[in-house]
Amino acid sequence: MTYDLLAGLRVVEAAAFIAGPSAGMQLAQMGAEVIRIDAIGGGPDFRRWPLAPNGESLYWEGLNKGKKSIAIDLSSGEGRELAVALATAPGEDGGLFLTNFPVRGFLSYEALAARRADIVCVRVMGWADGAPALDYTINASVGVPLMTGPKDSAEPVNHVFPAWDFITGAQAAFAMVAAEAARRRTGKGADVRIALSDVAATCLSQSGQLAETLMGGDRPRMGNDLYGAFGRDFATADGRRLMLVAITPKQWSGLIDVLGIAAAVDSIEAEVGVRFARDEGARFTHRARLFPLFAAAMVTRTAGDLGSAFDRAGVTWSEYRTLSEAAADPRLFDGNPTFETIAHPSGLTYPAAGPAIHFAGTERGPVAPAPRLGAHSDEVLASVLGLGDGAIAALHDRGVVA
Repeated sequence: MTYDLLAGLRVVEAAAFIAGPSAGMQLAQMGAEVIRIDAIGGGPDFRRWPLAPNGESLYWEGLNKGKKSIAIDLSSGEGRELAVALATAPGEDGGLFLTNFPVRGFLSYEALAARRADIVCVRVMGWADGAPALDYTINASVGVPLMTGPKDSAEPVNHVFPAWDFITGAQAAFAMVAAEAARRRTGKGADVRIALSDVAATCLSQSGQLAETLMGGDRPRMGNDLYGAFGRDFATADGRRLMLVAITPKQWSGLIDVLGIAAAVDSIEAEVGVRFARDEGARFTHRARLFPLFAAAMVTRTAGDLGSAFDRAGVTWSEYRTLSEAAADPRLFDGNPTFETIAHPSGLTYPAAGPAIHFAGTERGPVAPAPRLGAHSDEVLASVLGLGDGAIAALHDRGVVA
């Protein structure tokens, strides 16, 4: 664990893919004991790409850091009964269950609540009506790929980072903590459901994009132009590309000063009757006039020269680079105290992330790796269910656990 703020809480997780496991990982890195129920031999995401050279899933061991694993044959009645028993095991700090199993079935809220009335069950779903979905299909459904990409293309452009999954996972972790706090006050459990579809829909509403569409139609594609303000990528003399953003008056004035284009910008302001320093929307409206000035000034100087000058002037900028280039950046990965180089179940040693949250004045503990599949089966059966050695051995003999 990395922090101990949730020390004492026991969360049982039966989840695959990203949203559910990422929620459990966040709870584990805040100090909760998170026990994964894994299928014997691994679930549907146990071998998911990206893979290490030896075939182990970097994806799986990245999302399950700091957890315990019990491997159960969930296809058998005895195995399913064991899973229910773990989710509903007694203890005031237990009875917290995180899953993306279907609403109906042996892990339904009703089945769990029949065994423990105060169970808190947080269920990650695809569509809120129970239909299956993944990040990519939800993203297609809400229209984002048709707002993304080159201006002159009619093809949808998917994102390569599963943003809805990770946002859903963060909200699921928050929901678990909130429901547990409410249970401490009221003694009542909760049937909590969070769907990728609802997360995507609410995010687009909260950012104003839904209202914009209802009032004026779909937003057109704009390539790398920043909507509603000044921002775009520009080439430099040495063939690099820098992303520039100017939201505040200070950012705008610093950018103009570094590039030495104040007189040309003043001329456009006089012509169209605006003051760009006061109105970020005007910079967007007249970007077709402004962008050529910036492009011409940027391409005469190297990325290194511009970067140093931008930093001195307080300009907001960044250079486009590959992830392998970014991996050497001490502000992001190499040297970032959020990361720690540890040994993983794959047998590889590489940097692993703790939580992005920093509590000032609170010491961070070490980053714990993901468990080996079923590594804690005996420990969990003994500590959570109170089974003795003979009963545990019998479960192994019958192939119920591994």
